[in-house]
Amino acid sequence: MPKKLWEPSKALIKNSNLFNYEKFISKNYKYKFSRNYKKLLNWSLKNPKDFWNSIWKYFEIKGIKTNQFKLTKDLINSKFFINSKLNFAENLLAKNSNQKAVTFISENGYREQKSWKELNINVKKIITFYKNLNIKEKDRIAAYTPNQIETVEFFLSASAIGSIWSSCSPDFGVPGVIERFSQIKPKLLIITDKYFYNGKEINVLDRLPKILNKIKSIKSVLILNYPGKKIKKIKKTKNIKFFYYEEIKKLRPDKNKFRKFDFDHELAILYSSGTTGKPKCICHRSGGVLLQHLKEHQLHCNIKPKDNVFYFTTCGWMMWNWLITALASKASILLYDGFPMYKSPELLLNIADKENVTLFGISAKYIDQLIKQKVNIKKKLKLESLKTICSTGSPLSSDGFEFVYKNIKKDVHLASISGGTDIVSCFVNGNIYSAVNSGEIQNNGLGMDTAVFSEKGKSILNKKGELICKSAFPSMPLKFWNDPGKNKYKKAYFSKFRNIWYHGDYAERKNNGSYIIYGRSDATLNPGGVRLGTAEIYSVVEKFKEVKESIVVGQSWDNDVRIILFVVLSKNYKLNEKLSAKLKKTIRYEASPRHVPSKIIEVKDIPRTKNGKIVEVAVKNIIDGMKIKNIQALSNPSALNEYKNLKELKS
Repeated sequence: MPKKLWEPSKALIKNSNLFNYEKFISKNYKYKFSRNYKKLLNWSLKNPKDFWNSIWKYFEIKGIKTNQFKLTKDLINSKFFINSKLNFAENLLAKNSNQKAVTFISENGYREQKSWKELNINVKKIITFYKNLNIKEKDRIAAYTPNQIETVEFFLSASAIGSIWSSCSPDFGVPGVIERFSQIKPKLLIITDKYFYNGKEINVLDRLPKILNKIKSIKSVLILNYPGKKIKKIKKTKNIKFFYYEEIKKLRPDKNKFRKFDFDHELAILYSSGTTGKPKCICHRSGGVLLQHLKEHQLHCNIKPKDNVFYFTTCGWMMWNWLITALASKASILLYDGFPMYKSPELLLNIADKENVTLFGISAKYIDQLIKQKVNIKKKLKLESLKTICSTGSPLSSDGFEFVYKNIKKDVHLASISGGTDIVSCFVNGNIYSAVNSGEIQNNGLGMDTAVFSEKGKSILNKKGELICKSAFPSMPLKFWNDPGKNKYKKAYFSKFRNIWYHGDYAERKNNGSYIIYGRSDATLNPGGVRLGTAEIYSVVEKFKEVKESIVVGQSWDNDVRIILFVVLSKNYKLNEKLSAKLKKTIRYEASPRHVPSKIIEVKDIPRTKNGKIVEVAVKNIIDGMKIKNIQALSNPSALNEYKNLKELKS
C-alpha cells in the first residue's frame, strides 16, 4: 500500500477552484457533479471539445472564441479553437490597481516591487519603444537577462504586439547564446550589464562584442542595469543602435488597444537542452500556453487572486514562462535571482515566510540539498500563507516527499509535477481532491490523455515503460524553427509510436492513476537486457551523508552494459572499500541486486545543463569513447575531462 502523507480537508475541497470548476461544468455540460478526480479526468478525456471550451469560458479568457476544432488521430496537425483570437498580454494584465504585481529579490537582499498599475504603464511604454524600432508581428526579440522585473515587462510587451520572445539566462556562455539566438535571427537583443551568483559579480557586457559579431540580424541593443546597481556603460558599435532602460521611462505609453492575434500565434521560442546535438528551437503558441497554464495554476495548484506565487528558476528554463503566466490568475509573482542557498541553506524558505508566498516552487535537486544540509524549519518558520509546494526538474524521491512534511510544513499540498520545455507545461501533476502518497505524482493533468506504454505500444499498469500521450492538447509546439515539413518535430515525438506523443520519460502508472518517474528514457540502464531507472539508485545514494552528489550511467562492456556510479564526496570523506561496500549493500537491499553498480568511482564534479540537470548521456558517451556533440549546452563542460580514459573502466 502507498504511504499516505497528506489529504485535503473537506473545507479545503469546498473552497477550492477545482470544486467551483466542477460545479460550473455540471451546470453547463452533461456532467454529473462528483468531487471525484478520476471521474472528472475521464470526462475531460472523452469530451475534449467541451472540456477545452469550458476552460476558456470558466477562466473568462479575453478574446473572440469559436467552437471550431480539428481533432484527429494525426496529433501533430490537430487544431484547437480555429479562427479564435486573443492577446496573451491582455489576459495577463487584467488588473490595473495599486496592489503588488511583481516582487524581485536578489541574493544580496535587494528588494523591489511594482504594482499592477506600474506594470501596465511600463508595458505600454515598451510597446512604444518597440514600435519606434519598427519591430513588427513575428519579429524575434531575444533577451540575455537575469530573472528581473524588466524581463517580465519586455516579454509581456513582445507578446502584446505579436512579436516572438526568446530568452537565455546570463549563466549561458557566449557560444551557448550564439548557438541558440543565431538560429532565430532576432532584430533586438536585450541584455543586462552584470549578474551576481554566490557573492560573485559577473560582467555580461564583456560578452556583447562577440555576440554581435556572430549574430548579424541584431540591429538594436537595449542595456538593462542589474537591479539596485549602477549601470555599466559600453563603447558603442557601428551599425548598431544602443539604448538604456532609462530612456524608455521617458517615453509615452502606447494608447492603442491590445490587438488580438490568432489562437495559434507564435508566443515564444524555447530551447531543448542541446546535450545530444544543436539545441532545437521549440516555438510555442499563445492560446494553447495560456489555457494550459490557467488550468494548471488554478485547477491543479489552486492559485487564487491575491496569492503570491514563487518558482526558483532562471529565464532559460520553461518554469520561468510558467511562473509569469500566474499573472493571468490575478496572483502576484515573486522573482528571485542568485544562488538559492547564499549564506544560508534556508534562504529561500525565509524569503517565502517573509513574503507570504502561497505557492513555493523548486526543483527536486533543491530538496535533496535541504536533506543533505539537514534543514528543519518547521519550528522556526510558520509559513502561514503557504498552501502548495511544487517540485519538478527531476524525479522527487520518497525521501524528498517525506522530508517536506517532516521538516518544512505538515499541512501543505505537495504537488510533484512533470512535463517539459517541449510542451511548456505538465503531463502529470497534482490535484486538491486526492491524497498525496510518498514518491508518487498524483495523476494526469485534466485533458491530458497520458499513459505508460510497453515497448510494444500497449498501455500498462504497475510496470515500467514509456510515458506517452494518446491525444492532442493545445500546448503542443506549433513547430520547430527552421524545420520545413516538420521532420525534426515528427522525429522528436512521433518516431517511436505511430500517432502517439512519446515524451522520453521512463515511468510507471499505478492502479490509482498516480505516476512514478524513473528518469529520462535515454538514460535508463540496461544490464542483461533489463531496463532500470537511474532515479532508483539516486534515491538510495543520496541518503548517504558521505555523498554530496552522484551520477550513474551504463557503460558498454563485454557485449552488455554494466552500471557505473560516480560520486562526489562530502568534505572530509574518502572513497574506500568500506564505503563502496556499504553503498553496494544498501543499493542491493533498497533497490535490487540488478541495480548494484559494477564500479563506484570518485570524481570532483558532475556535468550539468544550464538548468542544473545532470547529463547522464554525455557522461555515458564520454566513457564509451564517443564524441560529445554539443558541449556548449553544459554549464561546466570542463567537468567531462575527469571522465575520459579512466583506468578503472578498462577492466
